[in-house]
Amino acid sequence: MKSFIKATEIWEPNADMTDLSLTGGLYGSEHKFYDYSKRVTFKYNESLPGRAWAEQHPIILSSIDDSCFKRTEEANKIDITSAIAMPIFSGEYLMAVIVFLCSDKEDTIHGAIELWSKNQDNRNEMELVDGYYGKMESFAFASKNTKIKRAEGLPGIVWSTSMPLIIKDLGESETFLRASKAKKDGITTAIAVPTWINEDDGYVMTFLSAHNSPIAHRFEIWIPDETAEALIFRDGFSDEGIDLSEHYRLTRLDKYNSIAGQAWRTGRPVIGNKVNGEKELTLNSFLALPLLQNGFCKSVIMFYF
Repeated sequence: MKSFIKATEIWEPNADMTDLSLTGGLYGSEHKFYDYSKRVTFKYNESLPGRAWAEQHPIILSSIDDSCFKRTEEANKIDITSAIAMPIFSGEYLMAVIVFLCSDKEDTIHGAIELWSKNQDNRNEMELVDGYYGKMESFAFASKNTKIKRAEGLPGIVWSTSMPLIIKDLGESETFLRASKAKKDGITTAIAVPTWINEDDGYVMTFLSAHNSPIAHRFEIWIPDETAEALIFRDGFSDEGIDLSEHYRLTRLDKYNSIAGQAWRTGRPVIGNKVNGEKELTLNSFLALPLLQNGFCKSVIMFYF
Protein backbone atom coordinates (compact mmCIF):
# COMPACT_ATOMS: atom_id res chain seq x y z
CA MET A 1 0.00 0.00 0.00
CA LYS A 2 1.46 3.35 -1.12
CA SER A 3 1.26 6.41 1.10
CA PHE A 4 0.15 9.79 -0.21
CA ILE A 5 2.75 11.51 2.00
CA LYS A 6 6.31 10.45 1.19
CA ALA A 7 8.10 12.32 3.99
CA THR A 8 7.22 14.44 7.03
CA GLU A 9 9.60 16.96 8.60
CA ILE A 10 9.77 19.27 11.63
CA TRP A 11 11.75 22.50 11.35
CA GLU A 12 12.32 24.59 14.49
CA PRO A 13 13.86 28.03 15.08
CA ASN A 14 17.15 28.41 16.93
CA ALA A 15 17.39 30.30 20.22
CA ASP A 16 18.07 33.59 18.43
CA MET A 17 15.07 33.13 16.11
CA THR A 18 17.25 33.63 13.04
CA ASP A 19 17.29 30.19 11.40
CA LEU A 20 15.19 27.07 11.04
CA SER A 21 16.84 23.67 11.26
CA LEU A 22 15.56 20.12 10.93
CA THR A 23 14.81 18.56 14.34
CA GLY A 24 13.03 15.41 13.22
CA GLY A 25 11.57 13.64 10.23
CA LEU A 26 10.07 10.52 8.71
CA TYR A 27 11.68 9.61 5.39
CA GLY A 28 11.16 5.87 5.04
CA SER A 29 14.12 4.48 3.15
CA GLU A 30 15.19 7.84 1.70
CA HIS A 31 18.26 8.21 3.91
CA LYS A 32 20.24 10.35 1.46
CA PHE A 33 17.50 12.97 1.34
CA TYR A 34 17.41 13.02 5.15
CA ASP A 35 21.20 13.35 5.36
CA TYR A 36 21.07 16.27 2.94
CA SER A 37 18.16 18.00 4.67
CA LYS A 38 19.66 17.89 8.16
CA ARG A 39 22.61 19.93 6.90
CA VAL A 40 20.30 22.66 5.57
CA THR A 41 19.04 25.73 7.46
CA PHE A 42 16.50 28.34 6.38
CA LYS A 43 16.21 31.96 7.42
CA TYR A 44 13.01 33.92 7.99
CA ASN A 45 11.06 34.06 4.70
CA GLU A 46 13.59 31.75 2.99
CA SER A 47 12.37 28.70 1.12
CA LEU A 48 9.12 26.95 2.05
CA PRO A 49 9.56 26.64 5.86
CA GLY A 50 10.87 30.19 6.16
CA ARG A 51 8.05 31.58 4.05
CA ALA A 52 5.40 29.81 6.17
CA TRP A 53 7.08 31.40 9.21
CA ALA A 54 6.97 34.87 7.65
CA GLU A 55 3.42 34.65 6.26
CA GLN A 56 2.07 33.02 9.44
CA HIS A 57 -0.16 30.50 7.68
CA PRO A 58 0.20 27.19 5.82
CA ILE A 59 1.55 27.19 2.27
CA ILE A 60 0.93 24.54 -0.40
CA LEU A 61 3.31 24.13 -3.32
CA SER A 62 1.64 22.05 -6.02
CA SER A 63 5.03 21.74 -7.70
CA ILE A 64 8.46 21.67 -6.12
CA ASP A 65 9.76 23.46 -9.21
CA ASP A 66 8.38 26.58 -7.52
CA SER A 67 11.23 28.96 -6.68
CA CYS A 68 10.07 28.83 -3.04
CA PHE A 69 11.40 25.25 -2.75
CA LYS A 70 15.20 25.08 -2.41
CA ARG A 71 15.80 21.31 -2.39
CA THR A 72 14.32 20.59 -5.83
CA GLU A 73 17.24 18.61 -7.27
CA GLU A 74 17.42 16.26 -4.29
CA ALA A 75 13.62 15.93 -4.07
CA ASN A 76 13.33 15.03 -7.75
CA LYS A 77 15.63 12.06 -7.16
CA ILE A 78 13.05 10.47 -4.85
CA ASP A 79 9.96 11.45 -6.91
CA ILE A 80 8.66 14.16 -4.56
CA THR A 81 6.30 16.37 -6.56
CA SER A 82 4.77 18.76 -4.03
CA ALA A 83 5.29 20.21 -0.55
CA ILE A 84 3.08 21.62 2.20
CA ALA A 85 4.29 23.72 5.13
CA MET A 86 2.20 24.17 8.28
CA PRO A 87 3.54 26.61 10.92
CA ILE A 88 2.66 26.26 14.60
CA PHE A 89 2.58 29.49 16.58
CA SER A 90 2.12 30.22 20.27
CA GLY A 91 0.76 33.71 19.98
CA GLU A 92 3.20 35.29 17.52
CA TYR A 93 6.09 33.04 18.59
CA LEU A 94 6.94 30.30 16.11
CA MET A 95 7.21 26.88 17.73
CA ALA A 96 7.84 24.81 14.59
CA VAL A 97 7.01 24.33 10.92
CA ILE A 98 5.76 20.92 9.80
CA VAL A 99 6.51 20.07 6.17
CA PHE A 100 4.71 17.28 4.28
CA LEU A 101 6.40 16.07 1.08
CA CYS A 102 4.10 14.25 -1.35
CA SER A 103 4.34 12.27 -4.57
CA ASP A 104 1.79 11.60 -7.31
CA LYS A 105 4.11 9.73 -9.69
CA GLU A 106 1.82 6.68 -9.64
CA ASP A 107 -1.74 6.85 -10.99
CA THR A 108 -3.01 4.70 -8.12
CA ILE A 109 -2.11 7.30 -5.49
CA HIS A 110 -5.11 9.45 -4.56
CA GLY A 111 -5.60 11.99 -1.81
CA ALA A 112 -5.53 15.71 -1.19
CA ILE A 113 -4.33 18.39 1.21
CA GLU A 114 -6.20 21.71 1.08
CA LEU A 115 -5.99 25.18 2.60
CA TRP A 116 -9.23 27.10 3.09
CA SER A 117 -9.67 30.64 4.33
CA LYS A 118 -12.20 33.42 4.73
CA ASN A 119 -13.53 34.87 1.48
CA GLN A 120 -12.31 38.47 1.30
CA ASP A 121 -15.65 39.57 -0.16
CA ASN A 122 -17.86 37.67 2.28
CA ARG A 123 -16.78 37.39 5.91
CA ASN A 124 -19.10 34.43 6.55
CA GLU A 125 -17.87 32.34 3.63
CA MET A 126 -14.76 30.28 2.96
CA GLU A 127 -12.94 29.65 -0.29
CA LEU A 128 -10.03 27.47 -1.35
CA VAL A 129 -6.66 29.21 -1.05
CA ASP A 130 -4.73 26.31 -2.58
CA GLY A 131 -4.70 22.54 -2.67
CA TYR A 132 -2.66 19.55 -3.74
CA TYR A 133 -4.79 16.86 -5.41
CA GLY A 134 -2.36 14.54 -7.18
CA LYS A 135 -4.13 13.07 -10.20
CA MET A 136 -7.65 14.08 -9.11
CA GLU A 137 -8.23 16.84 -11.66
CA SER A 138 -12.04 16.70 -11.53
CA PHE A 139 -12.09 16.92 -7.73
CA ALA A 140 -9.58 19.78 -7.84
CA PHE A 141 -11.77 21.71 -10.29
CA ALA A 142 -14.85 21.20 -8.12
CA SER A 143 -12.97 22.35 -5.01
CA LYS A 144 -11.69 25.52 -6.65
CA ASN A 145 -15.26 26.44 -7.56
CA THR A 146 -16.78 25.68 -4.15
CA LYS A 147 -17.70 28.28 -1.56
CA ILE A 148 -18.41 27.09 2.01
CA LYS A 149 -20.43 29.02 4.57
CA ARG A 150 -19.29 29.36 8.17
CA ALA A 151 -20.52 26.39 10.27
CA GLU A 152 -21.34 24.39 7.12
CA GLY A 153 -19.21 21.78 5.39
CA LEU A 154 -16.00 20.40 6.85
CA PRO A 155 -13.84 23.59 6.79
CA GLY A 156 -16.79 25.78 7.80
CA ILE A 157 -17.57 23.68 10.89
CA VAL A 158 -13.92 23.73 11.99
CA TRP A 159 -13.79 27.50 11.50
CA SER A 160 -16.87 28.01 13.65
CA THR A 161 -15.89 25.58 16.45
CA SER A 162 -12.11 26.20 16.46
CA MET A 163 -11.67 22.42 16.89
CA PRO A 164 -10.43 19.66 14.57
CA LEU A 165 -12.99 17.35 12.99
CA ILE A 166 -12.85 13.87 11.44
CA ILE A 167 -15.38 12.62 8.89
CA LYS A 168 -15.48 8.90 8.10
CA ASP A 169 -17.29 7.27 5.15
CA LEU A 170 -16.78 10.52 3.31
CA GLY A 171 -18.64 9.50 0.18
CA GLU A 172 -21.86 9.06 2.15
CA SER A 173 -21.49 12.13 4.34
CA GLU A 174 -24.12 14.88 4.34
CA THR A 175 -21.63 17.19 6.06
CA PHE A 176 -19.01 16.99 3.31
CA LEU A 177 -20.32 19.10 0.43
CA ARG A 178 -18.22 17.34 -2.23
CA ALA A 179 -19.15 13.80 -1.11
CA SER A 180 -20.10 12.46 -4.54
CA LYS A 181 -16.84 13.70 -6.06
CA ALA A 182 -14.87 12.21 -3.16
CA LYS A 183 -16.59 8.85 -3.58
CA LYS A 184 -15.77 8.78 -7.28
CA ASP A 185 -12.06 9.27 -6.55
CA GLY A 186 -11.97 6.79 -3.67
CA ILE A 187 -11.55 9.38 -0.90
CA THR A 188 -12.85 7.77 2.27
CA THR A 189 -11.75 9.83 5.28
CA ALA A 190 -11.10 13.49 6.06
CA ILE A 191 -9.65 15.42 8.97
CA ALA A 192 -9.72 19.21 9.15
CA VAL A 193 -7.46 21.31 11.37
CA PRO A 194 -7.71 24.98 12.42
CA THR A 195 -4.38 26.65 11.63
CA TRP A 196 -4.81 30.37 12.25
CA ILE A 197 -3.12 32.89 14.51
CA ASN A 198 -6.09 35.24 14.20
CA GLU A 199 -9.46 33.50 14.07
CA ASP A 200 -10.78 36.17 11.71
CA ASP A 201 -8.44 34.78 9.02
CA GLY A 202 -10.14 31.41 9.32
CA TYR A 203 -7.33 29.25 7.92
CA VAL A 204 -8.28 25.57 7.92
CA MET A 205 -6.27 22.67 6.51
CA THR A 206 -8.05 19.54 5.34
CA PHE A 207 -6.40 16.15 4.80
CA LEU A 208 -8.40 13.89 2.47
CA SER A 209 -7.34 10.25 2.59
CA ALA A 210 -8.00 7.32 0.24
CA HIS A 211 -8.12 3.70 1.40
CA ASN A 212 -5.47 2.51 -1.09
CA SER A 213 -3.08 5.43 -0.52
CA PRO A 214 -3.86 6.83 2.93
CA ILE A 215 -2.44 10.05 4.29
CA ALA A 216 -2.26 8.18 7.60
CA HIS A 217 -3.50 4.77 8.72
CA ARG A 218 -4.90 6.23 11.87
CA PHE A 219 -6.00 9.64 13.18
CA GLU A 220 -6.74 10.46 16.82
CA ILE A 221 -7.95 13.68 18.46
CA TRP A 222 -7.12 14.17 22.15
CA ILE A 223 -8.33 17.06 24.34
CA PRO A 224 -7.56 18.16 27.92
CA ASP A 225 -9.96 16.85 30.56
CA GLU A 226 -11.84 19.08 33.00
CA THR A 227 -8.88 19.13 35.39
CA ALA A 228 -6.37 20.07 32.67
CA GLU A 229 -4.13 17.33 34.08
CA ALA A 230 -4.63 14.68 31.40
CA LEU A 231 -5.73 14.17 27.82
CA ILE A 232 -8.86 12.20 26.96
CA PHE A 233 -9.87 10.71 23.62
CA ARG A 234 -12.36 12.73 21.59
CA ASP A 235 -12.51 11.09 18.15
CA GLY A 236 -10.48 9.01 15.76
CA PHE A 237 -10.29 6.74 12.75
CA SER A 238 -8.35 3.54 12.10
CA ASP A 239 -8.21 1.77 8.74
CA GLU A 240 -7.59 -1.44 10.69
CA GLY A 241 -11.25 -1.34 11.74
CA ILE A 242 -10.54 -0.70 15.44
CA ASP A 243 -13.30 0.97 17.44
CA LEU A 244 -11.09 3.67 18.92
CA SER A 245 -13.82 5.09 21.18
CA GLU A 246 -14.03 1.73 22.94
CA HIS A 247 -10.29 1.16 22.71
CA TYR A 248 -9.54 4.38 24.62
CA ARG A 249 -12.71 4.51 26.75
CA LEU A 250 -10.84 4.52 30.09
CA THR A 251 -7.55 6.00 28.85
CA ARG A 252 -6.06 9.19 30.28
CA LEU A 253 -2.75 10.41 28.88
CA ASP A 254 -0.66 12.53 31.23
CA LYS A 255 1.84 15.20 30.24
CA TYR A 256 4.97 13.21 30.98
CA ASN A 257 4.40 9.58 29.97
CA SER A 258 2.81 9.80 26.54
CA ILE A 259 3.65 11.17 23.12
CA ALA A 260 0.46 13.23 22.88
CA GLY A 261 1.14 14.52 26.40
CA GLN A 262 4.60 15.68 25.40
CA ALA A 263 3.16 17.67 22.49
CA TRP A 264 0.52 19.11 24.83
CA ARG A 265 3.07 20.05 27.51
CA THR A 266 5.65 21.64 25.20
CA GLY A 267 3.44 23.03 22.43
CA ARG A 268 5.81 21.46 19.90
CA PRO A 269 5.12 18.64 17.45
CA VAL A 270 6.66 15.25 18.18
CA ILE A 271 7.71 12.85 15.44
CA GLY A 272 9.30 9.42 15.50
CA ASN A 273 9.51 5.81 14.42
CA LYS A 274 8.84 4.03 17.70
CA VAL A 275 5.73 4.13 19.84
CA ASN A 276 6.19 3.27 23.50
CA GLY A 277 3.60 3.36 26.24
CA GLU A 278 0.57 3.46 23.94
CA LYS A 279 -2.04 0.71 23.73
CA GLU A 280 -1.26 -2.21 21.38
CA LEU A 281 -0.26 -0.18 18.35
CA THR A 282 0.75 -2.07 15.23
CA LEU A 283 1.99 1.11 13.52
CA ASN A 284 5.45 2.49 14.17
CA SER A 285 5.70 6.01 12.69
CA PHE A 286 3.82 8.87 14.26
CA LEU A 287 3.33 12.63 14.32
CA ALA A 288 1.82 14.37 17.34
CA LEU A 289 0.45 17.75 16.27
CA PRO A 290 -0.51 20.25 19.02
CA LEU A 291 -3.15 22.82 18.10
CA LEU A 292 -2.42 26.09 19.90
CA GLN A 293 -4.89 28.94 20.26
CA ASN A 294 -4.21 32.08 22.29
CA GLY A 295 -1.08 30.41 23.65
CA PHE A 296 -2.90 27.32 24.96
CA CYS A 297 -2.98 23.80 23.54
CA LYS A 298 -6.65 22.96 22.95
CA SER A 299 -6.09 19.56 21.37
CA VAL A 300 -3.48 17.16 20.03
CA ILE A 301 -3.89 15.25 16.79
CA MET A 302 -2.02 11.97 16.42
CA PHE A 303 -1.15 10.78 12.91
CA TYR A 304 0.02 7.15 12.67
CA PHE A 305 1.66 6.31 9.34
